[in-house]
Amino acid sequence: MIHAYDKSYLSKAQTTLASMLDFAVYDLNLSLAAFYGIFLASNVSLRFGSGDAALIAGKSGVELALEVLGDESLADKYHPAANRSPEYWAGWSLAYFQWQTNLTFRQIDSLIPITEILAMYTPYHEMDVTHFCDKMKKLYNSRKGESNLKKYRLKASLSQSQLAEISGVPVRTIQQYEQQVKNINAAKAESVIALSKALSCPVEMLMEV
Repeated sequence: MIHAYDKSYLSKAQTTLASMLDFAVYDLNLSLAAFYGIFLASNVSLRFGSGDAALIAGKSGVELALEVLGDESLADKYHPAANRSPEYWAGWSLAYFQWQTNLTFRQIDSLIPITEILAMYTPYHEMDVTHFCDKMKKLYNSRKGESNLKKYRLKASLSQSQLAEISGVPVRTIQQYEQQVKNINAAKAESVIALSKALSCPVEMLMEV
């Protein structure tokens, strides 16, 4: 799995995204869904998700929220909270999942909205973040439908047999990857490389979350 950016930035990115959501909801009195929609519509979400150090390491959560809203005059509304809110947890956990999967925030939101992530606070806030990520992966893959391999095979207008002939990967193996009976992320590197060359797509595009 190729992560969104270097892991050395991850902890700061989690804190920044978490604080941004907490500030928007509790200090600016915005609804989580409304503010997050503004975040997704801005280029901030794309820059943050790709590991722009100026955002994930160079700004606080409050500063990030103000950049999303384009109004620095709201900075004086910030009042540090004594306890971490469910919204803080949602941002903290979401940042980890986005980093781990290298999906964009928009891709994640298209299948799992921020309000649904917030609803996972109980029981997942008491668990290690990896349990949250496992749940998110199951939800995302179940809702995404067809596998990435099938999507790119159809895009290339190839049958499973044709792809097998071009790539040298057995047709039965291709079927198992497409049906997600076998995990393509655990496939031999040479098999995935052969499939990516046959489909003219980057190797990482065939990986699943």
